[in-house]
Amino acid sequence: MIDLYTAPTPNGWKASIMLEEIELPYTVKALRLDKQEQKDASFLAINPNGRIPAIVDREADDFAVFESGAILVYLAEKTGKLLPTEAKARSRVMQWLMFQMGGVGPMQGQANVFFRYAPEKIDYAIRRYQSETRRLYEVLDARLAHSEYLAGDYSIADIATWPWLTIHAWAGVEIEDLPNLARWVEKIWQRPAAQRGRKVPVVPDAPDREQAAQQAGSKILV
Repeated sequence: MIDLYTAPTPNGWKASIMLEEIELPYTVKALRLDKQEQKDASFLAINPNGRIPAIVDREADDFAVFESGAILVYLAEKTGKLLPTEAKARSRVMQWLMFQMGGVGPMQGQANVFFRYAPEKIDYAIRRYQSETRRLYEVLDARLAHSEYLAGDYSIADIATWPWLTIHAWAGVEIEDLPNLARWVEKIWQRPAAQRGRKVPVVPDAPDREQAAQQAGSKILV
């Protein structure tokens, strides 16, 4: 059994989608980020960085794993799913996973902050992070022109990247003119495990990010 500490964000959805895909039993421990529950001492004992997601593997002496990419790798290796063992195939998956962890996530995250949350609208920062997010989207689109999924077969690289693309409008970056990327986003939306994982966790009375993102004009968010 896996305990999943999470919140309804792209990084949180990575872990819940993965758990749904590999059909590993898990319990959801929803944290309210707006109430700073990720900074509670009990959670800092699991993840000293005070960020979601994190997991605790009850079958492995309560082994804790934090950082979303590390969680995906751990679960893939635990189950032998969604991460190839052949060296070159594994490297391709890891390259695209690192592309998300070091690029798409941080840049789009900053675009979200400066476009939506910053008390002062700083045009340079908004343009900087939206432009870089868009550039990274174009890299993905070019890759997907030659491959159904990022690393060939569906893998943890897709699971890591897809949740961020589902809220592209929240960052003010559109993908309608990137047909390969739009096709890939829609294809993964059709996966039942992705749909289930994308709905985790349900947090009553939490700020409605979904509604806000839809109001921002997303044509793909559902």
